[in-house]
Amino acid sequence: MLPETQIKFSALSDPLFWLESIPHLWFPLSLVVLYLGIVVALAEGLNRLTTTNGEFTRKIVHIGAGQVILLAWWFDIPAWIGIGASAIASWIALLSYVIPFLPSINSVGRKSLGTFFYAISIGILIAWFWAIEQPQYAAIGILVMAWGDGMAGLIGQNFGKHPYEVLGITKSWEGSLTMMVVSFLVTSFILLAVDGNIWQTWLVSLAVAVAASGLEAISKLGVDNLTVPVGSAAVAFAFSQVLS
Repeated sequence: MLPETQIKFSALSDPLFWLESIPHLWFPLSLVVLYLGIVVALAEGLNRLTTTNGEFTRKIVHIGAGQVILLAWWFDIPAWIGIGASAIASWIALLSYVIPFLPSINSVGRKSLGTFFYAISIGILIAWFWAIEQPQYAAIGILVMAWGDGMAGLIGQNFGKHPYEVLGITKSWEGSLTMMVVSFLVTSFILLAVDGNIWQTWLVSLAVAVAASGLEAISKLGVDNLTVPVGSAAVAFAFSQVLS
């Protein structure tokens, strides 16, 4: 009898496997596309039809788009689809950066490739953790970026009264504290759902919170949309392996 990994590899290398699996993917893929369409339409509508601040609409897309990783995990969407979608989204983000036809994604005059890095990070994490059947760590990385950085930006810009500077980058203590707390909550919720209420869950969550807030503080020009999700997922995975 062939080992399970060999059986799985044989199935994936069979063209009939892909053809037979496509019909079963229409519903989850349609749901993902519909969800993303609603998020972008909402942000674009607010940006074009109201006086809503452009950074606020960007955060709607930033936080909303990150939830796609949960849909991909829930419906067990194949890695090749996630990676392909990441590549397409990366090109759209670059095009919108050059020709700002989607201001809710890339605000006019905003010198940041954050949306591009965001899309790239999703592809990297899906490729990494789908391959080893540990999708919870991809979810941790993306959701720490989506919720942690998204909320930190909103809190820092609107309530940040105590700035500090690291490597020429100005941040606020209010924003960084928000990043740490939200990252801890996101990680702990996911690990509680997967591993349960064990001491490793809380220690790993604390490590991710510290790492994520540190990476966010020292990254600029939008590169935190790559360093934070990949770094957070790597820390969560490494600590989980060591502590287990």
